[in-house]
Amino acid sequence: MLESLGFFFSAFFNIRLKLKYVLLFCILLGGGIYAWTYTTMLNNVGGKEDYAEAMRYIQIKDIVDEEFIAPVDRVAMGNAAAAAMVSSLGDSWSKFMSAEEYKTFQLSASNEYSDIGMSLMKNEEGKGFQVISVNPDSPAARGGLGAGMIITAVDGEKIGSYTLDQVRTLIRSKMNTKFSLEISGQDSLAVDCTGLSSGSVTYRLEKTGAGYIQLSNFEAGSGQAAVDAVEDLMSQGAVSLVIDLRRNPGGLATELATFLDYLLPGGRLFSEMDKNGDEIVTESDGMCVQLPMCVLINEETFREAELCAAVLKEFQWATLMGVSTTGNTRTQETIELDDGTAIRLSTHSYLTPKGMDISANGGVVPDLTVYNTDASTTGTTEGTTGGEDGTASISGDQQLMQALKFLS
Repeated sequence: MLESLGFFFSAFFNIRLKLKYVLLFCILLGGGIYAWTYTTMLNNVGGKEDYAEAMRYIQIKDIVDEEFIAPVDRVAMGNAAAAAMVSSLGDSWSKFMSAEEYKTFQLSASNEYSDIGMSLMKNEEGKGFQVISVNPDSPAARGGLGAGMIITAVDGEKIGSYTLDQVRTLIRSKMNTKFSLEISGQDSLAVDCTGLSSGSVTYRLEKTGAGYIQLSNFEAGSGQAAVDAVEDLMSQGAVSLVIDLRRNPGGLATELATFLDYLLPGGRLFSEMDKNGDEIVTESDGMCVQLPMCVLINEETFREAELCAAVLKEFQWATLMGVSTTGNTRTQETIELDDGTAIRLSTHSYLTPKGMDISANGGVVPDLTVYNTDASTTGTTEGTTGGEDGTASISGDQQLMQALKFLS
């Protein structure tokens, strides 16, 4: 009997002992899993601070779901949070795009469509889009469009609520067709886009002997077109050059390199640097153009156009005239997210031959500051009347007048 009781108590205590080990094992296992999960989450979100921010977003979202009185648009909430995150970088060139905006952006950036020869900006009053400049001998110019006009509809489609990318996409979808543009305060204009040709480079020989070259952008082929323009002007007897980069939004660095390599002697032209300090350097050969030069810039001179002016200045190859540029020489990369949205992020910055980051310095400062009293001027000289082509006579273009006087 005593042996039986002894066996019973021994078995009972052994079972309890085993349960203790099992319980201890479960606690250790659970703790290990939690620690592994927590560490993994920290690694995925970038550390304790990022983890805390992610958890705060989730907490706010949960509270809104539980307490907010009205229905919640989860997509709009997520887009707003993502947009705020990118906006907090303080870089006006980086942005978040919703799925719809990204599709528009992709179509706008496609090489399938060409420009009709005008630049636009959103009208501050929200009426539509204001024409900033018009390339001579372009479909826009032939259609009667001029600087200052406000486009409110394209082929009957109202564009007041559209983004600039959406408007560009809509207009470019009309390539090789005839379509109408509704203009605020006046009759609609008909634009014929059949047989479209590029007009990014225009030039002429002035009476003073200066060759005038206007580059409206650095699109494909513009670099060689600018080189050809200089060659033609020199064959006509040009003794100096005025290079007009006002309202030039930039374009392709390869086109800029073609033009600068032709103008400048051997040496470092510019470089493109990433966040790690790695650089891609572009250099010039020994051939150059040895003529006095003046470069016109303003607050609408961007990116590669700003870089062009800065490089010519650092080489002491040209005198800059006008007003300071905006300071956007960063290149952006568009990254698509899993849900079809995207972020456009500044990932590289152009540096001048001396290593200056134009964006960090707030733009390019002219050697001689000259203001235009008429903001619509684009460099038309005497004998040409302004209006339909979006230009003004030289009497209203103080910057160009001063450049020609400076070189004479």
